[in-house]
Amino acid sequence: MIGILSAFGAATSWTYACFIWRAQTQKYKSIDINLTKNIIAFLIFIPAFINLSSTTALKNISVLLISGIIGIGLGDTFYLKSLQKIGTRKTLSIETLSPLMAALSGEFFINENLTTKSWVGIIIVTISLFIILRKGNDFKEENSSFSEKNNIKIFVFPFLSVLCAVLGGLLSRMVFLQSNLSPFLTTEIRLLGAIIFLISLKGFKINFFLKNIEKKQQKRFLLSILLGTNIGILLQQVVFKTLPIGVGWALLSTSPVISLFFAKNEEREITKKIIFFTCFLFFGLTLIIL
Repeated sequence: MIGILSAFGAATSWTYACFIWRAQTQKYKSIDINLTKNIIAFLIFIPAFINLSSTTALKNISVLLISGIIGIGLGDTFYLKSLQKIGTRKTLSIETLSPLMAALSGEFFINENLTTKSWVGIIIVTISLFIILRKGNDFKEENSSFSEKNNIKIFVFPFLSVLCAVLGGLLSRMVFLQSNLSPFLTTEIRLLGAIIFLISLKGFKINFFLKNIEKKQQKRFLLSILLGTNIGILLQQVVFKTLPIGVGWALLSTSPVISLFFAKNEEREITKKIIFFTCFLFFGLTLIIL
């Protein structure tokens, strides 16, 4: 049960944070946003290293660092870049592939054999999410720089985001299956990996853009880091520790449904079809959970 509740908590935290981060993608580079949020989140969670002992296997630390590089360093940067280039709806539409990709990766790489019921639930969740995102007057995307005709360019960033996120999650799951490391400590190690990678990529030049935005926006951005990065990744790690990756990812992928609660702010129309497929999605989640 703790894994299920953590998944919904992580999805809620990530959804709120993304609304704030998306606004910043119109002004600053995705890599700068990602690096800034990761550094601040790392400093907040630095007490986690108290639990790091000499008995902690170097192999597990290395895998977690790589997981942070791939899942947070690359994955979040591609995600933010996708929000900037093609908008929320198209980005999240491609993100609906993540439950199936996660389930398949768990099946092939760590022998997590899901039941037929769980597979049916994952497929229902994937289809429902896709339809929910394709229907209605979705998020405003007037700043999108790619047209519908540029199909290849439209898919590159969100697909890479999904691929990196799933690979990062898979590596975390592998560590949890082989060790007793806490989600708190693994979160901090993953953040460290992402920071080292992004700083190296930037040539050790950090654009700490927070000083350039007004105080009200600074407070919102700091709140988004606490919710989306600290709490969000911590709860995500709890999910990877307690649930098979395919099941956990299906629950984590409910962000688009949670975003319906922000529909008024995003001027999004909630149609009867969206309501129907939201109910259908929860039916799929029920099959996965029970």
